[in-house]
Amino acid sequence: MEEFTLFFTILVILVLLLLIQHKKKQRQNRPPSPPSLPLIGHLHLLKDPMTQTLQSLSAKYGDVLSLKFGVRDVLVITSPTAVDECFTTNDIVFANRPSTLSTKHFSYNNTTISIAPYGDHWRNLRRLAALEIFSPARIAAFTATRRTELMLLMRDLARNSGGGTSPVDLKSKFIELAFNVLSMTIAGKRYYGENVGDAEEARRVRFTMREMLEHSGNTNLADLLPFLQWFDFQGLEKKFADLMEKLDKFMQELVDERRESASSHTMIDHLLSLQQEEPEYYTDELIKGIILVLLVAGTDTMSISMEWAMALLLNHPESMEKVRGEIEANVPHDRLLDEQDLPKLGYLHNVITETLRLYPPVPFLVPHQSSEDCKVAGYDISKGTMLLVNLWAIHRDPRLWDEPEKFKPERHEARREGEFMLPFGAGRRKCPGGGVATRVLGLALGTMIQAFDWERVSHEMVDMAHGTGFSIPKAKPLQALCKPREDIIKLFC
Repeated sequence: MEEFTLFFTILVILVLLLLIQHKKKQRQNRPPSPPSLPLIGHLHLLKDPMTQTLQSLSAKYGDVLSLKFGVRDVLVITSPTAVDECFTTNDIVFANRPSTLSTKHFSYNNTTISIAPYGDHWRNLRRLAALEIFSPARIAAFTATRRTELMLLMRDLARNSGGGTSPVDLKSKFIELAFNVLSMTIAGKRYYGENVGDAEEARRVRFTMREMLEHSGNTNLADLLPFLQWFDFQGLEKKFADLMEKLDKFMQELVDERRESASSHTMIDHLLSLQQEEPEYYTDELIKGIILVLLVAGTDTMSISMEWAMALLLNHPESMEKVRGEIEANVPHDRLLDEQDLPKLGYLHNVITETLRLYPPVPFLVPHQSSEDCKVAGYDISKGTMLLVNLWAIHRDPRLWDEPEKFKPERHEARREGEFMLPFGAGRRKCPGGGVATRVLGLALGTMIQAFDWERVSHEMVDMAHGTGFSIPKAKPLQALCKPREDIIKLFC
């Protein structure tokens, strides 16, 4: 009985505080907002797919929209002008991330580069990423690694294609390619392919990573109604801890293996050399946080974007033929294209850009949070407001794009006024790995089109339905028929 009385008293106090806060905000020039319910705010309006749900609310109430997710204020933006304001005028104000149960567990207590609060630690990580991970010299140093992994994929496709009669599972192939590229770069270890690594271990880790991303993209009521954290009624605290324990074990094994290795050419090797110079800062946990972000975000971004791009090209064979014609005109017939050829392949670049427009790797930018009161589009925004930029809606806005639902790579030959894209974010927290991701995407797509003739598995168009979560994977894994081109296969088999 006493526990119930305490719970009821706390609940009443919480409701009163919310009412006081609500009245205070009514006196401000707040963005438009749908009618809300006590305590839960607008949670009752949320349903999958969230991109379209919030797109509909923005179309009804405005491109700068105020919502209430439980106790959390949320600013949803589908206006390019307002987005630009957030990441220029208010860039420092929105440089923080909201802290949630998932970020606490999946980012070593909010210390990784993608989640860490804006401050000295984040600036150090960002500087490290710019100078030591994504610098032109560092990217160039692993060119041969990317080429080797792609050649392994080409040979695998040639062996398993049945001369164009056996469907190949491109979803799994793209995941294996992305994971191998990253694991070789990070730790000098390949997990997929013949007589290498431990594919079963990699599959377990990938499954755990996928679970982590799904939970990161789903609504956790305890983050929005904090009193629910006392009960862990969804059982998420234990689930998140168990998932992170598995991932941490995998990361620690990678670090320990490189510490015992005699070579020093991988990313972990370089981080361990920094650890010797500054052991108090470059701890194992910091190193694990860096490689966790690279493996999780990198594998997901690259593999999903490859799958969407190939699905779009299979549904638009005239675009695939145009890519092939461009490659034949710019790459000598006695070799496969390489990364140095990519700047000459403008149409291939347009295909990638159009893919990222229609299917951005993260349909909402990773959420930001305001560190102080500010103004956006003339509206008063309170400190602690979570910012959601609905890229899905912006990239498909008919006011910005001609026939926005159609796949038209040609539209990117000359950017028109008003067109607006941010597939990798903007401002100081823009994803630093976007350049590498598009480079791998261009190299993989271009080489696959150069080396194989591709067809859909049936006369029906590829199903373009998408799943839900932090990213937008295809709901149905992509399969296709590929036949090695006789004049090219000798270059890699």
